[in-house]
Amino acid sequence: MGWIIDLYRSPMAKKAVMAVTGLMLFGFVVTHMLGNLKLYLGPEKLNAYAHGLREIGEPFFGHGQFLWVARTGLLVAVGLHILSAWQLTQINRRARPEGYRKETHEKSTYASRTMRWGGVIILLFVVYHLLHLTTGDVHSDFKAGDVYHNVVSGFSNPLTSAFYILANIALGFHLFHGLWSMFQSLGLNGGRFNHLRKQFAVAFAVVISAANISFPLAVLTGLVQ
Repeated sequence: MGWIIDLYRSPMAKKAVMAVTGLMLFGFVVTHMLGNLKLYLGPEKLNAYAHGLREIGEPFFGHGQFLWVARTGLLVAVGLHILSAWQLTQINRRARPEGYRKETHEKSTYASRTMRWGGVIILLFVVYHLLHLTTGDVHSDFKAGDVYHNVVSGFSNPLTSAFYILANIALGFHLFHGLWSMFQSLGLNGGRFNHLRKQFAVAFAVVISAANISFPLAVLTGLVQ
């Protein structure tokens, strides 16, 4: 049992936790974004998609139960991701002399320097998102089962839309640095590959963030109503 605890305390184990949870979260943001694009197909398509999600796992799971299992797993993954990142930061700070830390900070990107705060913002956003568009606890005009209505009425509030937009900008920075770091951890770096992985990380982050930001903007501009 002791060796398991020792393994968990090692930087390698924490990096592994970050990599696994990061892949889970990357997969989620892609599928979530693709599903939400049905907003542009109208209420029937989006509501049918949302209803289908609640039927996943039947008859082994009841209506919507598997979806809540997935949501709980998402929150746990986000929590473990943030915890491992914080622990690695503490390990690195103890291992590096003051001068080296300053030099590293000067060479780091804005995305890397804001990873920890971005992670906290994203965690708060996920919780708010569930309370806003899933349970309706913070949605004054929530209608159970009518996802299209909830999205349109929810994003009609400029402050709510502004929060979603800011959160997805933070998500974009987080995705960029996360992908960049993941490739580096896998040894896929150096030479020409650095340029390619940077292009991929930028493209992935921009596509996901732009698509997510388009939803509140589409409601605010009247494109979706």
